[in-house]
Amino acid sequence: MSEGIRDKVVVLGMGCTRFGERWDASPDDLAVEAFTECIEDAGIEKKEIEASWLGSHIDEINIGKGGNFLGMALKLPLIPVTRTENFCASGTEAFRGACYGVASGAYDIALALGVEKLKDTGYGGLPDSPAFGQMQVAIGPNATAPGMFAQLGTAYSAAYNVPMEKVKQAMAHISWKSHQNGAKNPRAHLRKPIPEEKIISAPMIAYPLGLFDCCGVSDGSACAIVTTPEIAKKVKPNQELVKVKALQVSVSSGEEALYTDWDGAGMLTTRRASTKAYEEAGIKDPRKEISMMEVHDCFSITELATMEDLHISEKGKAPDDILDGFFDLDGTIPCQPDGGLKCFGHPIGASGLRMLYEMYNQLLQRWEEDRLVKNPKFGLTHNLGGVPNQNVCSVAIVGL
Repeated sequence: MSEGIRDKVVVLGMGCTRFGERWDASPDDLAVEAFTECIEDAGIEKKEIEASWLGSHIDEINIGKGGNFLGMALKLPLIPVTRTENFCASGTEAFRGACYGVASGAYDIALALGVEKLKDTGYGGLPDSPAFGQMQVAIGPNATAPGMFAQLGTAYSAAYNVPMEKVKQAMAHISWKSHQNGAKNPRAHLRKPIPEEKIISAPMIAYPLGLFDCCGVSDGSACAIVTTPEIAKKVKPNQELVKVKALQVSVSSGEEALYTDWDGAGMLTTRRASTKAYEEAGIKDPRKEISMMEVHDCFSITELATMEDLHISEKGKAPDDILDGFFDLDGTIPCQPDGGLKCFGHPIGASGLRMLYEMYNQLLQRWEEDRLVKNPKFGLTHNLGGVPNQNVCSVAIVGL
């Protein structure tokens, strides 16, 4: 019988670049920037890393298909490099690979790094790729990310009989909250608070999604070094250790698109992955036990639906929780304390590790007072890649 990964792996160190329009930096530069912080934080030498995993999504315009990029950029000591790609979960998949490598006993110390360079590709949004082409064949030639995720809003309103005006108000508060948090974060791409009135009155992109309901793209990299609890205690005998509590992934089976049971108001993969993650972490009541979250807010409506898919809010009640400030930085479970995708943008391979970087540093209480989540115990990260009826979801939980 499988027993999961809980407490078998410790995060020894992490690093993260500033996200944004990094015209000054190549993918190599970004990877080195994140790795330099990470290995200094870990307190080890490069020669002690035994294996590595690299997360990146759009290889055609980025770093290529293999793992050579990481070995060359970081001058790693001729160790294995495994490149992982799983849509927007690519960075978390790199972390999962490194953690499993350590938990299995194959390696003592492993590296996970995610990187993506998207701003200088000639596209205003995500560039075209074979993966997106496959989605268009499956979904329709006019499919766009805003258009597909916008349908969550109308489906949610219909499924739970929540007036669309209330859904839009909750969406505006989500974006307002993220911009408030991102304004305090020197590594965020967008660092300007936005009034809710401006968010509500912004130009429409795909009803009900306005301009400020959509995250952008950016360049960035994030990195983690993981090891066993025994080794971590020797390297950092006087520091509290951040342990991996759960790592779960769920991939669409086709039932969302092919059958009529799915109501279109949330993601089945998130519901499945989060349930399994709570079981693995030993969490009985996530609404009471989860301290903070970084979720995949590619659009504000996605974050709204995710609150219910993660079993935090009751079905049909997420707008109430959002408008009551439950997920604000000073609320019961702060969501996007670093500003989220909304303020960081979404360099696909880096986003999952960027989320874990925030949870790691919050758990160690390293930030300035006005950015800190008070007395956190468990931090959850959530990635969603693809579109609502055809996607992959990863959920990670770390804690003390």
